[in-house]
Amino acid sequence: QVQLVESGGGLVQAGGSLRLSCAASGRTFSWYSMGWFRQAPGKEREFVAHIRWSGSNTYYADSVKGRFTISTDNAKNTVYLQMNSLKPEDTAVYYCAADRNYNADYVQIRAYDYWGQGTQVTVSS
Repeated sequence: QVQLVESGGGLVQAGGSLRLSCAASGRTFSWYSMGWFRQAPGKEREFVAHIRWSGSNTYYADSVKGRFTISTDNAKNTVYLQMNSLKPEDTAVYYCAADRNYNADYVQIRAYDYWGQGTQVTVSS
């Protein structure tokens, strides 16, 4: 059984911060990387951030560079997305995803094998 459980979403004012968590359980051994995506109502799901479980080679969408930080806590099998300086356009359902094997196309949904249930982030102005 593989499961990704997300938490940390909520309502925050513009300029504020949130930290999303995604706890992975099940057969996670040798999983290569994790990603965060988001989807606003009526829009396509878009890439936000990516990290190897090794903690190296982070990558961010241009829209969140300098504001969001992805990280892992391997002991807890958890990946985080620290979101600072939030903007109303960050409002979306945020999903974590797991890639079992290396996939260079990690900005694409198809690169990932497992997905969390999503957590709502709403940024008010």
